[in-house]
Amino acid sequence: MAEMNLAAEPDSDVQAVNELHQTFLRITERMGDVIVGQEEVIEQLLVALLCRGHCILEGVPGLAKTLTVSTLASLLNQSFGRIQFTPDLMPSDITGTDILEEDHTTGRRVFRFVKGPLFGNMILADEINRTPPKTQSALLEAMQERQLTVGGQTYPLPNPFLVLATQNPIEHEGTYPLPEAQLDRFMLKIFVDYPTREQEIAIIKRATTTFIGKTNQILTAEKILSLQELVRKIPVGDHVYEFGADLVRKSRPVRGKNNEFIGQMVSWGAGPRAGIFLLLAAKARAVLHGRYHATTDDVVAMALPVLRHRLVLSFAGEAAGETPDHIIRRLVEETTAEYRSAPAGRATPLPPPLPRDARDHQTAKAPR
Repeated sequence: MAEMNLAAEPDSDVQAVNELHQTFLRITERMGDVIVGQEEVIEQLLVALLCRGHCILEGVPGLAKTLTVSTLASLLNQSFGRIQFTPDLMPSDITGTDILEEDHTTGRRVFRFVKGPLFGNMILADEINRTPPKTQSALLEAMQERQLTVGGQTYPLPNPFLVLATQNPIEHEGTYPLPEAQLDRFMLKIFVDYPTREQEIAIIKRATTTFIGKTNQILTAEKILSLQELVRKIPVGDHVYEFGADLVRKSRPVRGKNNEFIGQMVSWGAGPRAGIFLLLAAKARAVLHGRYHATTDDVVAMALPVLRHRLVLSFAGEAAGETPDHIIRRLVEETTAEYRSAPAGRATPLPPPLPRDARDHQTAKAPR
């Protein structure tokens, strides 16, 4: 779909961007009535929704991951389904199955398909890494094609459709790590961090009193679908496309083309799907903030959630205690420096550097 020049488009397109920005503010405000903090998580969830993407939420238990997703589904008037993934979960438990029953009119026995919990708008795949690969793979068709094939029959899934998978980063016994091919199909990997001291006090007060947060519908399914189309029309300058593509390409350990640090610390970098998701996410973020075009600032802001689960560290990287977040921050700084020193005839974006984050070292693996 061709990108639009909002200045030359009807007033309805500009108005749609303004309305989406106001809707984003309303959603954030309403979410705050139930969830304390987590503004960045909420923004990234909305980015994924507008881009038709899926997310992995990683955080220790008790950080309101399930409550955040269910509250957002309520605000958007979307059906919400929660699947608790366990080692004995079978593919048919989530996709549905054919059952044999008797037709009371004719007396004949016929097969009837009973839909599984995947037939919903927002699906929370809780602790997805606790189920075997056979069941994990049942999600692939749903995530990629937005349909399910059972018994040779294909069934379309509701639209919009969003899979939100959770993982516990501190518990590894009895888990089945997701293969890279499946990880790559998740648009974002979102870190859900501990609340601040003030936020934690507010959480405790709410949980130990009669406080009940209320949510009212803000968007409909039809409106969400139209906003998804709007995001893809948002214009992006060529230098922003180049910046995003160069950032993704720098993550790959290609001998003679990238720096020695990447070659030593990374076994596999991000593929072309990462570049697509990165620019789509930049467009969605721009619209959420009421802007009519995406910039390199938006690319930088979305670099961590888009790329962190697509880098596979080498043995040397794990032994050195490196993390994907630290490597991505370094790549952003290097790419930004190159664009700042570009020739005068080339557009030179000036995105701010990513702030340092203590989480860079929380997920680092111990030296072997």
